[in-house]
Amino acid sequence: MLSKHEQLVLGIIEAIDSGVLKTGDQLPSINAMVAEMGFARKTIVKAYEELKERGLVESKKLKGYFIISEETKVTLKIALLLFSFQRFQEEFYNTFRKELGKRFQIDVFFHHNNLSMFESMMTNIMGKYGMYVIAPIQHPSVKVMLKAIAPKKLLVIDRFLSVGKEYSYISQEFEVSTYSKLVELLPSIRKFKKFNLFFLENADYPLGILKAYKRFLEDYKIQGEVLENYDSGMLEKGNLYFFISDTYLWEVLRDARNEEYIVGRDIGILSHDDHTVKELVAGGITTISTDFKEMARKAAKHIKNGETSQIIMPSNLIRRNSL
Repeated sequence: MLSKHEQLVLGIIEAIDSGVLKTGDQLPSINAMVAEMGFARKTIVKAYEELKERGLVESKKLKGYFIISEETKVTLKIALLLFSFQRFQEEFYNTFRKELGKRFQIDVFFHHNNLSMFESMMTNIMGKYGMYVIAPIQHPSVKVMLKAIAPKKLLVIDRFLSVGKEYSYISQEFEVSTYSKLVELLPSIRKFKKFNLFFLENADYPLGILKAYKRFLEDYKIQGEVLENYDSGMLEKGNLYFFISDTYLWEVLRDARNEEYIVGRDIGILSHDDHTVKELVAGGITTISTDFKEMARKAAKHIKNGETSQIIMPSNLIRRNSL
């Protein structure tokens, strides 16, 4: 037997399906529903909140509740905020979408590590979704914004940000994992005269990677340098190059081809974040990477099962011919 709030939800869904209620229509106020149906106020509120989570209803301050969608087959409406649509994040989205299936509506937003853009997006989407899956910016104000979301409705992914012990996350860790993988690669790294890292201070690069790199150089007395930019002609035979972003990776590989350098012998390449292309180019690029497909599967399972998840994804060292 359906509970009272389930009866109300089903009644409104049937009204939408039959055309009685359409997008833009206003629902009766909570007080009016209490008077009309005789249900407790909390029952009406619970029903309206479930309709909001399904993405069917929106509440407007001081105005009431309005129908915003007629897609009644959707069980849950999800806001997915990512840094950008890079290849590994595309892998996450495609797997996430497949694992959840058609009953879940996913709206994707990209904040590009821009704080004002992130704040604007959060303002626009707050209260309109049943679930928020967010790759956060590492900033105190972002933590405040995320804490405005009920713990059961928020899942932090990709970059870790501590919101509170009651919040769920399925995230990466960069400093300890990067350092340990560099130690594993030590014999190969020592074959090169210099180990350079491309790192932009004002980009969205994880600071933990830079810390791990510097500590590794100091602990093992490795010659190296942090470079912000790459210009054609900078490539030096005998050096090993570590890339967080793929932007300069392709330029270095182009120059290596033009100089007829053999990758893995004349120069070394190490890259963060794996994807299929890196298996194929230059005989294969060695990477340190989280399995983003597995992260997506865990995120989908978290949502479907209503779980509490506090998971740090392992980083994998994928050895190929570039190092």
